[in-house]
Amino acid sequence: MTEHAPLIIDVAGTQLTATDRQRLAHPLVGGVILFARNWEHRAQLLELTAAIKAVRGDLLICVDHEGGRVQRFKTDGFTHIPPMRAFGELWMDDGKGSKHREGSGALRAMDAATAAGYVLGSELRACGVDFSFTPVLDLDYGASGVIGDRAFARDPRVVAMLARALMQGLLQAGMANCGKHFPGHGFVKADSHTEIPVDRRSLTAILADDAAPYPWLSTVLTSVMPAHVIYPKVDNRPAGFSTKWLQDILRGRLRFDGAVFSDDLSMEGARRLNGLDGEVVSYTDAGVAALNAGCDLVLLCNQSLGGGAAVDELIDGLAAAQAAGRWQASGASEARRLALLPETLPQPWDDLMVQPAYMHALDLLP
Repeated sequence: MTEHAPLIIDVAGTQLTATDRQRLAHPLVGGVILFARNWEHRAQLLELTAAIKAVRGDLLICVDHEGGRVQRFKTDGFTHIPPMRAFGELWMDDGKGSKHREGSGALRAMDAATAAGYVLGSELRACGVDFSFTPVLDLDYGASGVIGDRAFARDPRVVAMLARALMQGLLQAGMANCGKHFPGHGFVKADSHTEIPVDRRSLTAILADDAAPYPWLSTVLTSVMPAHVIYPKVDNRPAGFSTKWLQDILRGRLRFDGAVFSDDLSMEGARRLNGLDGEVVSYTDAGVAALNAGCDLVLLCNQSLGGGAAVDELIDGLAAAQAAGRWQASGASEARRLALLPETLPQPWDDLMVQPAYMHALDLLP
């Protein structure tokens, strides 16, 4: 049987329990996603990440750490990364009256975005974190509360250029990247954490605007997270459960060959597989549907609290579904997961703090 560890799960606290270790050791689990509740200070975080790697060295330790209001670790030396909109605003700024030198706003914004990627990635890696779900490639239409200032700009060309710059900084820190939320979450107002957003535009309109950064970034994009949004003129399933979006369009038409993550299966928009009128399915059925649609990895977040019954349900259910032939393990998917692991050793925190490149990057942040 082909080995494939598609599940990214969470842990409840600041230290691993025996139950956490048992779950992380399961062959279907490929990684863990950390949250603010898993954080007290840097020494504790380093101990936690080391404990996770002691269970299995190939586990991918992830976090949503974009900057702005989505930054899980904010104290004990971690730099506050500005929201991505700040870089879009810098793009339009002539530099007069600011701490930055005058000149092309676009070039200064790209330099600052590269610096942000380097600071973000190197600080996380110094604490044992392998991977952050960043950057947001959604467009800033000014209507989406859940996206808002997480987006670089309204213009997809500006988004692509600034995202490329940030990805370069991540790469310098030895970290892969994740473009989200394919094909675009910025146009709809509803928050997919609590509602089911519907975008009724045509495929042509979406590809020409919201999804435009994805092919433009094809040489640097290492992973993608689809949106829990329904685009009924393309498919009645949310994009993360849609073969049309993931295989026909993302893999086929846009020729993306990196890893595809599902968004969190616990979100409201995640488990109505057959449109707004469809029933809410189980975590197992949602996980199977995501994998069969074309996801390489599936996330289940914030379910380890209170015993973690949903985590065990998904692990056991996915194992049973695999044995029953409802989904097949993929060697290609496993290779994509492993490719997201850093290939270099992280720089220790104290060494990083006095590194000239790091100190220069700090000075470039808006």
